[in-house]
Amino acid sequence: MDSKLTPCPLKLFNSLGFANSVQLSWKAYLSLCKPKVVALIVFTAVIGMFLAVPGMPPWDKLIYGTLGIGLASASAAAINQYLDRLADAKMARTQDRPLPQGQLSPVKVMAFAGTLGVAGMAMLVWRVNTLTALLTFLSLIGYAVIYTVYLKRMTPQNIVIGGAAGAAPPVLGWCAVTGQVQPYALLLFLIIFVWTPPHFWALAIAKEKEYANAGIPMLPVTHGAEFTRLQIVLYTVLLLVTSLLPYITHMSGLIYLAGALPLGLIFLGYAVMLKRKPSNALAMKTFGYSIVYLMGIFVLLLVDHYL
Repeated sequence: MDSKLTPCPLKLFNSLGFANSVQLSWKAYLSLCKPKVVALIVFTAVIGMFLAVPGMPPWDKLIYGTLGIGLASASAAAINQYLDRLADAKMARTQDRPLPQGQLSPVKVMAFAGTLGVAGMAMLVWRVNTLTALLTFLSLIGYAVIYTVYLKRMTPQNIVIGGAAGAAPPVLGWCAVTGQVQPYALLLFLIIFVWTPPHFWALAIAKEKEYANAGIPMLPVTHGAEFTRLQIVLYTVLLLVTSLLPYITHMSGLIYLAGALPLGLIFLGYAVMLKRKPSNALAMKTFGYSIVYLMGIFVLLLVDHYL
């Protein structure tokens, strides 16, 4: 048979658009999971696992705990996008997400989120422990429902109150290994809880008009950018003090202190510059550095723990 007259199966597959469709669908589902956000959540959870024990955490708890927390976080992210789909369509920052673009139907998104959530919870119950599964479920509900449905649209303090759900991962990791919620785990929670407002408000300042257009009462929308910049400075000062608590309470030593102090002072420097010379570009740089700061703090905790 003449090969020129017989189309290659792969070429036929591509010509009918199946390959592009599969690739688009795969990327859309991945986008639902907010991979960058989930990566940071899993990162802090894993650090919590290592800090919970003097040596190496049990490999089964480490693997299944990481997978379970990661799946639950991805589920919460997908539910958040389902519930926020109308607001996302009005914001330039989020209008390219799968639901506003019509790449996936709401039914498919919720089915996907439900599958991830059930898989994550089952893994935590059967292979980790019930307390971790319960706390992870409460965090999922706190972010995907309580924050997204109620707090986000009710009060400009939404990110302060709702930050509790985002601060839970290191506690979940700690609990996955020990089966308990201990004081040092709560200290890790406190660091992320205090970090969340200046982190997110910097982004909210840069995207103030978008939030206003979507009808979301973020602090810059309700109280103005100037007031928000002042709050960022105050919270960053509080964060600097909070970040010293691991050293003060003997959770960490001089290695941690030597790194945490300059990291905090740089963050405070960004906050003060934003207050004195405001611009959306500087707000985004502050937002970007805040992520570097949090990762740096947790890396320092880990290094100090073993050295």
